[in-house]
Amino acid sequence: MKKDSIHVVMVPWLAFGHLQPFFQLSIALSKEKVHVSFLSTPRNIKRLPKLPPNLEPLVNLVEFPLPSLDDKSLLPKDAEATLDIPADKVQYLTVAYDLLQQPIKHFITREKPDWIIVDFSPYWIAEIARDLDIPMLQFSMFTAATLLFFGQLDHEGQEEPKPLHELLLSPPPCGDFKSTVAYKKYEVAELFAAIAAENASGKSSMEREAIMGKASRAMALRTCAEFENEYLVSPRNYKKPLIPIGLLLPGELPVGENDLALPQWQKMSKWLDEQKPRSVVFVGFGSECRFTKNQVYEIANGLQLSELPFFWILQKPSWALNDVDALPSGFGAATEGRGFVHIGWAPQKEILAHPSIGGSLFHAGWGSAIETLRYGHVLVVLPFVFDQGLNARLLVEKGVAIEVKRNEEDGSFSGKDIAMSLREAMVLEEGEELRARARKAAAIFGDRKLQDSYVRNFVEYLKSNGNLR
Repeated sequence: MKKDSIHVVMVPWLAFGHLQPFFQLSIALSKEKVHVSFLSTPRNIKRLPKLPPNLEPLVNLVEFPLPSLDDKSLLPKDAEATLDIPADKVQYLTVAYDLLQQPIKHFITREKPDWIIVDFSPYWIAEIARDLDIPMLQFSMFTAATLLFFGQLDHEGQEEPKPLHELLLSPPPCGDFKSTVAYKKYEVAELFAAIAAENASGKSSMEREAIMGKASRAMALRTCAEFENEYLVSPRNYKKPLIPIGLLLPGELPVGENDLALPQWQKMSKWLDEQKPRSVVFVGFGSECRFTKNQVYEIANGLQLSELPFFWILQKPSWALNDVDALPSGFGAATEGRGFVHIGWAPQKEILAHPSIGGSLFHAGWGSAIETLRYGHVLVVLPFVFDQGLNARLLVEKGVAIEVKRNEEDGSFSGKDIAMSLREAMVLEEGEELRARARKAAAIFGDRKLQDSYVRNFVEYLKSNGNLR
């Protein structure tokens, strides 16, 4: 017996690399007549895109004020997401987030949803779901390759587990094929500090992930078999069902409907219209990459040396006194006419959709990779944090990306190496096969009908495997 209508509660972590995919999944489910309660804090909900009017009755955006900490100096006022704070303050955001346990428990107790779809961080949801006998499912931001990689870190049942640092440098066992997905030496120390080290909340990211994985009935992944089926079917440590739910393609809203884009878009659009088709490199590293001055200047140097047209969206660095200080002296004059630099927010999806864009220099975040490959653009990857290094190796393994060469010990990179990677990807003869594979990938990443079919299959799973009420 299947239910015709179900109610799902979404509980994402307070980072926009998590909030946005959860919001996209909420919209995708609502299109299949699933009722969704999306739980977050007031400021984060206000920063999400507007819901399409026809879906507003099906998606309830539920605001929970973020509790303040006793020591007001630990977390800045109005800091409700990781992009609002430096990296060393994220542990205190986690402490405040954990204080939402009781308000969220009261909401779930009152609403009695059919499913709870949860992120890695709110480990206390596992107890709530168990006490209320509500099935829980984890939605992971990872690719199947990344999940398989992290699966080897589970020491349960291993007689002599390898040291964590050694495992982080080793690709996962994959049966009939050899994976290249692993961290590099310079990435390991920072990653270990981010996911395994103790923090003010008392629970590391690895501990939270382990609790959620064991308590969930299944793991939903933002991926599809057409791209990485070998990782979905490989032998793995993860004991629960893995459900690919498609790539969750963003909606087709014209930029003119987005109030944030209006003041800037005319100038950007005019410059892009003047460029040749597929000639421009889009450069964007999101809102949460914290660059040093040297890193920004080396990226600028690489763009100058490449002699390619580029469109660079740069978040103003904390060390920059003003917008002029954010770039090397003379950079603007040296690249005048062939480069466009915008400091601050810009409509990335609309820029990537422009026919003048042919490639992208970015951090290898999975959401940005999806947005870019949707249009068949070639990728030049320069990863920095969390799963970006693993994504970079997967994209290179799939033949749609070039990774910028870096120093194996400290991760430093040069403008010269960026320029070489950009020129190979965009114009040199040796990059032609790469460009062809990227254009071919658009047949998968841009196929809305295919990706929507994954969501429908996911809804059928929810209807068939939840508790009957």
